[in-house]
Amino acid sequence: MSYYNNKRRPNNRNSEEERIDDVVNKLLKAYGLTKNYDEYEAVNSFKKIMGAPIVKYTHEIRLKNKRMYIKLTSSVIREELSMGKSKIIKMINEDLGKVVVLDIVFV
Repeated sequence: MSYYNNKRRPNNRNSEEERIDDVVNKLLKAYGLTKNYDEYEAVNSFKKIMGAPIVKYTHEIRLKNKRMYIKLTSSVIREELSMGKSKIIKMINEDLGKVVVLDIVFV
């Protein structure tokens, strides 16, 4: 007993296939969530780049108007990171593949 009764199934698939990345980006744009998604990605990128030793001293990370605000609990780490601010910005934007962060403010 054959499941399809040996008949050919109609081909209902669209020949215009799209990559899942493109579909997700279209959905985010359609619902107006690209800004929130960029913020989420930038925060995750910062955490990935800095690693666990720095992340444990971060209290809060926000992105507003392409400016990342990072609240740190250690003044020593705040000063060290502020000296390498341009390098951190460059690394985050390279990781994301687009310019999301233009400035970082350590609080």
